[in-house]
Amino acid sequence: MQDANEDTEWNDVLRAKGILPPKQKEAEITEDQIQAMLDETIANRTNLQNENGRSKKIDDMNLDELDELEDSEDEAVLEQYRQRRIAEMRAFAEKAKFGSVREISGQDYVSEVTKAGEGIWVVLHLYANGVPLCALIHHHMQQLAIRFPQTKFLRSIATTCIPNFPEKNLPTIFVYFEGEMKKQFIGAFELRGEKLTAEELEYMLGQVGAVPTDIKEDPKQQIKDKLLADLESQSVDFY
Repeated sequence: MQDANEDTEWNDVLRAKGILPPKQKEAEITEDQIQAMLDETIANRTNLQNENGRSKKIDDMNLDELDELEDSEDEAVLEQYRQRRIAEMRAFAEKAKFGSVREISGQDYVSEVTKAGEGIWVVLHLYANGVPLCALIHHHMQQLAIRFPQTKFLRSIATTCIPNFPEKNLPTIFVYFEGEMKKQFIGAFELRGEKLTAEELEYMLGQVGAVPTDIKEDPKQQIKDKLLADLESQSVDFY
């Protein structure tokens, strides 16, 4: 059913022709009502009362009482902030169980990865000794594990986890959440080769959701853009 008070061009035409009644005006709030609401809020949040036991209006307070009101408001705000920070710190501490890259074997895979627990992200690096990129990724993961202790960072020799795992697929990173595979980075190409930076790896894991990173743009693309801009600038100068 058409709302007669709705602001539409059609309703305006109908009102102009007298088919609809004039639009009802919303009740206006007066300054006295605003002051009354303010006084009620103050009365509810303070214990300042006059001799008759009634809460004082703000206009009737002296300077000392106004200072006391301001102090009580500040303390209430600070206490509310303090309680919120305590709750945030406790929640973070409950999740910050890790903080290092742990070595696991194939026997640990189920308990450490697929049964990691509710709300747990797992980053598993499959590696082989003597592969430079594997060593680089392990170095970067050690830094990330310290910065993001709520994420479980693991590594395992590939063939101990997955028998006959092809060496050409190393390094490989599996990302799990609550035991479910979310992302695979397989081989040097997907992991950007031996020039991979810690910031790039953080960005890649952040895109999956494994770490709460602040890096929102691909660092590698930013480097490319800067190099192209420098080359273009040099070309302009040359010509």
